[in-house]
Amino acid sequence: MTKKNLIVIGNGMVGHKFLECMIAKEATRDWNLITFCEEPRVAYDRVNLSGFFAGKTAGDLSLVEPGLYQTHNIQIHIGDKVDRIHRASKTVTSANGVTVSYDKIVLATGSYPFVPPIKGKDTAGTFVYRTIEDLEAMSAYAKGCQVGVVIGGGLLGLECANALKNMGLKTHVVEFAPRLMPVQVDDAGGEVLKQQIDNLGVSVLVSKSTTEIVNAEGKVHKMLFADGSELQTDMIVFSAGIRPRDELARECGLQVGERGGIVVNEVCQTSDPDILAIGECALYRDRIYGLVAPGYTMATVAADHLCLPYSNSFNGADMSTKLKLLGVDVASFGDAFGKTEGAKEIAIKDAVKGTYKKLVLNESGSLLLGGILIGDASAYGNLLQLVQNAIALPPHPEDLLMPPREGSSFSMGVESLPDTAQICSCNNVTKGQICSAIQENGLTDIGSVKKCTQAGTGCGGCVPLVTDLLKAELKKAGIEVKNDLCEHFAYSRQELYSLIRTHQIKTFDELLERHGKGRGCEICKPAVASILASAWNDYVLTPFHAGLQDTNDAFLANIQKDGTYSVIPRIPGGEITPDMLIIIGEVARDFGLYTKITGGQRIDLLGARVDQLPLIWHRLVEAGFESGHAYGKALRTVKSCVGSTWCRFGVQDSTALAIAIELRYRGLRAPHKLKSAVSGCTRECAEAQSKDFGIIATEKGWNLYVCGNGGMKPQHAQLIAEDLDQETLIRYIDRFLMFYIRTANRLERTATWLNKLEGGIEYLKQVIINDSLGICAELEAEMEYQVATYACEWKTTIADPEKLQRFNHFVNSDLPDPSLMRVEERGQTRPASEQERQLVQG
Repeated sequence: MTKKNLIVIGNGMVGHKFLECMIAKEATRDWNLITFCEEPRVAYDRVNLSGFFAGKTAGDLSLVEPGLYQTHNIQIHIGDKVDRIHRASKTVTSANGVTVSYDKIVLATGSYPFVPPIKGKDTAGTFVYRTIEDLEAMSAYAKGCQVGVVIGGGLLGLECANALKNMGLKTHVVEFAPRLMPVQVDDAGGEVLKQQIDNLGVSVLVSKSTTEIVNAEGKVHKMLFADGSELQTDMIVFSAGIRPRDELARECGLQVGERGGIVVNEVCQTSDPDILAIGECALYRDRIYGLVAPGYTMATVAADHLCLPYSNSFNGADMSTKLKLLGVDVASFGDAFGKTEGAKEIAIKDAVKGTYKKLVLNESGSLLLGGILIGDASAYGNLLQLVQNAIALPPHPEDLLMPPREGSSFSMGVESLPDTAQICSCNNVTKGQICSAIQENGLTDIGSVKKCTQAGTGCGGCVPLVTDLLKAELKKAGIEVKNDLCEHFAYSRQELYSLIRTHQIKTFDELLERHGKGRGCEICKPAVASILASAWNDYVLTPFHAGLQDTNDAFLANIQKDGTYSVIPRIPGGEITPDMLIIIGEVARDFGLYTKITGGQRIDLLGARVDQLPLIWHRLVEAGFESGHAYGKALRTVKSCVGSTWCRFGVQDSTALAIAIELRYRGLRAPHKLKSAVSGCTRECAEAQSKDFGIIATEKGWNLYVCGNGGMKPQHAQLIAEDLDQETLIRYIDRFLMFYIRTANRLERTATWLNKLEGGIEYLKQVIINDSLGICAELEAEMEYQVATYACEWKTTIADPEKLQRFNHFVNSDLPDPSLMRVEERGQTRPASEQERQLVQG
């Protein structure tokens, strides 16, 4: 029987997915599969395109296994696009002059970036963000630039902004709408998202209409806005949405939508039954689906239709999405805007922590309809399952956003989901399919599960749920669950710490060579840097360590929303002499810094330019101050009351102990920041029970509390030992801290760590007090090494002229950042708001 010709026009993510579906159905027995690929390379992962700037190559991003097309006799025309479809003769002609006859066509031409009709839009220095070639051109041009602007504040626009920021450019995002991500996020969420992104050093301008791009010597120079303001920039990237590529359909007479898009039915047929359309070029019920998951669903439906008998149909798609944009978690799912009649909303906004969580409930409050998560999207997977499976909510739906209340029996874990629950929407994979694959194929790692089921290979948003399922299945089977740090190390943080200690490994490169693979990433580099600091206490800006550090550690200061930094000298126990206070006041006055008392009994000097940091610290170190490590995952403060020295209720000298504690553990690097406090009596003025380790005086000595936490999910510290003398107290704290450093996960606070410990506080007592593991002598020795090798990082830095060279705003200029602008308020200066900037610039 003669095979029929099936031509797939477009080899992007959706076109390739269709070919994979046809291969899985063994359709090559009946069809000659022919595909035209306009780009110079086969399909690649456009969702994770920003990985290109993190070191991934085109090969790393490729979706096509080497030899896949050849093995299955798929003809591919790379670097050639179809120019015309001749429906009368049932042939297609390509740009390179290739003519092929067809029995069926699948149009997977995707979309193109929309460039607004702005005067000067074609000026040299303007780009779009769509292909690897676009990224290569941007990267090359950016080498001569200092400032970059992204026009468009949607999903792709914020991804693009991250790319510009990673290239070292001062980055701005210009959005026409009154908020970022207007399709996914409401006004309140948009406000929090804008604040978070501003805090990361990316300027966000909303409600801005660009009227002209002005050139100087033929290159981008500045942007003019409809409100009369302007913005100087060296390059511009358009990311203002997409438009369907439907030109082939228009030319051959297929039905298209009024605003574009190839009209399709529920089996993805166009107005010509022999031509199908899938992905972003297809219009179903007047809607273009601009995410990869609906495109994959269309690909599956089209493949089913061509391999009769078929059962699947396309009836629209869930547009829920979860992404990390510029390091900020953003998720939107279900009826996020509460359009359902009678819908009710529960919202929790924490402007300090930069989180916003909204749930949309039905009228009776019994079902979850949708929601928005900004800043913390860890609950996204479980919440989406509640929507998709119409699972009844607990009596207090707000519990879904808060720590579980006492006596609550409601479970939101993966084990409570039905087997029919869709875990991966990109590839339509259910819980039952994943569990069956794990059981039947003996899968033991997330990579194998992804390869076998395709779950998690699309946008990646479901990977946490898939991982939870894998762990649950392995636990049921009695198999040890792995907790690898990242793709470059097949070890958990705890195992890496042990390897570094045991083998005396002193650098990231040595660890990678002996126990890892690849070049490392933004997860493992800072994590290993922290472990190395915890183990060997080396100076973090030595050549071997400097490139591993996060932004704050790289400049030994906390970056602020306007790109300046804060300076926080250590004030042990909150005790400071008048002379030292005067020094701080003089420094703040001379450098024009905003001054504020912190919650940890220190003084925060805000608004320092990066080039000013060494000058400020030279003055402070000369006066006897040390780094307060407010920028590091390290001990921050040991808060205290005045204790028995002054207070009539105090029973012990809490201030003296707090100073001793802070000086002992200063600079100690840990999986996350550490806070402590010492109260001189049970009135607890220092709030010791909300700290990672807290101490409260008794008539007989000191009570030690551990693993407390403030913030979004407060947790009281738990009593681990009572009425201790000071020597025993210090010994127990030494053990506790080093055991936490040894065994906690990356970025895990002590409260979360304790909650995950099998046996909880009782187990911890056995380890710390009774030495049940026989490691307490080691823990004490490790802490003694930390104490003995402590050195102030800023004192070391200002003594080394070579290290001071990093403290410049620009790599090719000694000039300060010209974009900084301040206004006076309450006798001090603060960063100008966007509105204030516009008034000055206008």
